[in-house]
Amino acid sequence: MTAWTNDELTRIEHAEELRMAPSRSDGTPRTPVPIWVVRDGEDLYVRSFRGSAGAWYRTARASHEGRIRSGGVDKDVTLIEVSDPAVNDRIDTAYRTKYGRYGASYVDPMVASRDTTLKLVPH
Repeated sequence: MTAWTNDELTRIEHAEELRMAPSRSDGTPRTPVPIWVVRDGEDLYVRSFRGSAGAWYRTARASHEGRIRSGGVDKDVTLIEVSDPAVNDRIDTAYRTKYGRYGASYVDPMVASRDTTLKLVPH
C-alpha cells in the first residue's frame, strides 16, 4: 500500500480545499467538485457537506476510487469508508479547528455528516 509523503500531507493539509473527482462505474471520472479536507496524523479525510445525498459522495461510495487535486498534489486515491467513532471524533475536531472561521452554518453540517467520512489512500 502506498502512503502519503510528508510533503504531500503538509501541502494538502494547508490547502483550503481539495478537488474530488470520484470514478463512475465505467471508470471515467466525475466532474471534480471542491470539498474540505482534514488531516489526522498520517491520513487525510473528507466528508460530504450534503450528507449521503451528496452526488459526488454517492459516486465515490459506489466506486471507492477517484482522483484528487489539492495544494499542487494530483493523485489517484482509494476511498475507504470510516465508521470508527474515535477516528470520527478526531475528524470532527479537525473540521472545527481548520474551518471554524466559516461559522456553524458551514462546519456543523460537516460534523453531522460523520457517516460520510472517507479516508483518502493514495495509489
